[in-house]
Amino acid sequence: MLNNLQQLETILWKKLFSFLEQEYLLNDQIIKDTNFLRQKIKEIIRQEDLVFPKNIINKIIDNVINRIQGLGPLQELIDDEQISEIMVNGIDSIFIEKNGVLEKTKLFFHSEEELLNIINRIVSPIGRRIDKSSPMVDARLEDGSRINAIIPPLSLTGPTLTIRKFSRTPFTLDELVKMGSIDKNTKKILIDSIKKKENIIISGGTGTGKTSLLNALAQYIDNSQRIITIEDSAELQLQHSHLISLESRPANMEGKGAIEIRDLVKNALRMRPDRIIVGEIRGPEAIDMLQAMNTGHQGSLTTVHANAPLETLLRLETMVLMGDLQLPLLAIRQQIIGAISTIIQLERKANGQRIVSQISKLTVTPQTREEGKYKLENITQLPPAPVPRSLGEVG
Repeated sequence: MLNNLQQLETILWKKLFSFLEQEYLLNDQIIKDTNFLRQKIKEIIRQEDLVFPKNIINKIIDNVINRIQGLGPLQELIDDEQISEIMVNGIDSIFIEKNGVLEKTKLFFHSEEELLNIINRIVSPIGRRIDKSSPMVDARLEDGSRINAIIPPLSLTGPTLTIRKFSRTPFTLDELVKMGSIDKNTKKILIDSIKKKENIIISGGTGTGKTSLLNALAQYIDNSQRIITIEDSAELQLQHSHLISLESRPANMEGKGAIEIRDLVKNALRMRPDRIIVGEIRGPEAIDMLQAMNTGHQGSLTTVHANAPLETLLRLETMVLMGDLQLPLLAIRQQIIGAISTIIQLERKANGQRIVSQISKLTVTPQTREEGKYKLENITQLPPAPVPRSLGEVG
């Protein structure tokens, strides 16, 4: 008799997986047949002459089937709504972010093969792939959770998987007020910015809640307006009656057929949008977004990775320069000044709380536009943290 139930689960999983691979080439229809899998596992248990109490055997069978059909040890983490991020650093190191705090779990995968099988099960339904020739991929789960996977030879710690979860029901601004992310005055400013059709950039570092705030703001867009969203992996959960969602596409195995964010922004301009929402600006598509904002598509929104409003504008400059238009810096700045109305800066505090730390308006005058000078006015800002004297002294 085996004393280690985890060892028993590992043996059963490996034998079942090997059987499915050899006899059925991991056929989807067979894998989805729960009764067939359950009978096969019981057959393996009889062959191995394993004797355990019935309730333990049933629990182990359920775990093995979940590892074959679902997301294995990750499923319980996916189902826990208090967990916002799951980080798999190889087969025996799984971390989570819960209530803003990172902690290591006791969960594990039986082998790299199992982990790779789950990664492929995630990315295959949406036309993505991951293998040695294409060893990293962005994808999403059915609930919109963001997936990134990277495998050897690029990852030296084995297959690595990161899952950014989103609430099944998007946060509202009222909920953000209750959570302390914004105050009532900030809520009013944000709603006014949407109603006035200001072009808005939500800026912040990784995990500061940019997508969540974008979802919350979009709830105040009038239903009479036509919205087109553009994303690498569809994550936005807009509840709107006139919504068109577009998603970029990577190249196929021959390196052809890629559709970039920039291509979708250009195409969106031909679709009679009232507002264009780009999930995140990362590269040359910045110029196309700016031109859209400057040519009658007021009220458009996007997000950018940056740590301050001014840094956001400088990042936009850099991203435009990454393109092939070779515009002079003055022309780029004039485009930015004419396009951007409001920058909402997000911050993640040490305790994990996400907050709107600053809202800045880009003031436009004939002089600032002609000279390409940024003039930012802080509408609301948290008081700065006190600086220790030893750090504040100069000379």
